[in-house]
Amino acid sequence: MYKKTKKKVTNYLSLVKFSHTIFAMPFAFIGYFLAIHQTNASFDWKLLIYVVLCMVLARNAAMAFNRFIDREIDIKNPRTAIREIPAGIIKAKSALTFVIINSILFIVTTYFINELTFKLSPIALLVILGYSITKKFTALCHLVLGLGLSLAPIGAYLAVTGEFAVLPVLYSFVVLLWVSGFDIIYALQDLDFDKEEELKSLPVFFGKKGALQASTILHILSAAITIFAGYYAHFGLLYWIGSAFFIGLLFYQHTLVKPTDLSKVNVAFFTTNGIASVIFAIFTITELIFDIYIL
Repeated sequence: MYKKTKKKVTNYLSLVKFSHTIFAMPFAFIGYFLAIHQTNASFDWKLLIYVVLCMVLARNAAMAFNRFIDREIDIKNPRTAIREIPAGIIKAKSALTFVIINSILFIVTTYFINELTFKLSPIALLVILGYSITKKFTALCHLVLGLGLSLAPIGAYLAVTGEFAVLPVLYSFVVLLWVSGFDIIYALQDLDFDKEEELKSLPVFFGKKGALQASTILHILSAAITIFAGYYAHFGLLYWIGSAFFIGLLFYQHTLVKPTDLSKVNVAFFTTNGIASVIFAIFTITELIFDIYIL
């Protein structure tokens, strides 16, 4: 019984690519500590757990819904045919049930945070679930994915303060442009398949070279906003060290992927971006904590 349960949990964790939570979660922590820094609110473990839970539940719903919507496409693509639904490991109906449960739990969790997050929760769900259908009608689907993940810093900030502010919105733009840029790189793997299936993406629209150029532009803009946010908030040395690592790794991934060589796409997508996100968050949060509790 234990082994069956463990296997089932493992299958669902694989379905939602739980390890990929590392991309946006660090920015949620930034949003949380930024709110404490700007409002002098007290640290609340219970609230932080709610924020993390919301991140996990929303992402579970989004990823499972994406796999459910794409199941008939995934089975045709050799790269994705081994995924849980097309491979028959998880039934489509079970995946949809998983989406509904996580969506409901997400909304319920926001109820225990504050009124504003509760009222905005259906809109957040609409954005993150809506990405799954965008590839069928717009090449800007990467930006919709970026928009979904960009809710992390502003959502965490709202959980603490219950109101909007400029700085967390700036970090939401950092995430939007950063994620959109690396998703374009990731989409290069399916360029030929997407053309055959008449699916939309910037690699299909621009070709490999043009898509990589678009990704570079988005990452330049992300880097620029990261720098502007630091000046806007008058952050100190630790923030700039973290920013240097983040921006450096941002552009390092572009040296790994070329129109004629996509062999290192996974290294650029998973490893580089995961490390960039974590390092930036560690230095930024340390800067905020140092300013709050030591100065």
